Amino acid sequence: MDLTTPALLFPAISLLLLAYTNRFMVLAQLIRQLHSQYQENLKDVVIRQIANLRVRITLIRRMQAFGVTSFILCALSMLLVFINLIIAAQIVFGASLLLLVLSLVFSLIEIAISTKAIEIELEDIEQNLKRHQ
Repeated sequence: MDLTTPALLFPAISLLLLAYTNRFMVLAQLIRQLHSQYQENLKDVVIRQIANLRVRITLIRRMQAFGVTSFILCALSMLLVFINLIIAAQIVFGASLLLLVLSLVFSLIEIAISTKAIEIELEDIEQNLKRHQ
């Protein structure tokens, strides 16, 4: 393993963390909107969304933690290559890849849950349409 192997992950992990941050920002905005809806009137949809959002926040926190830790281990593996500790660098780089995969798995779960949140909204719209027909 040489210095370029872990260096290849730097742009990928950086973009991944940016995407995670964007997901978090969208989620924060949604929570603020739900808060104002909650203050206006308490609806079943808002209560169901709140439970969904709590799970998603936890998942995003884990996604970010694993992604950042992966990035740190990737940088550490480059340092270990630089000081010629190749075996240690390979182990740390392997751990970095494992954490990156875990981060992506949590991302996949969060995407599935966010899809469920959209389904909740669609159910509410359908129910309102049926009531007004």
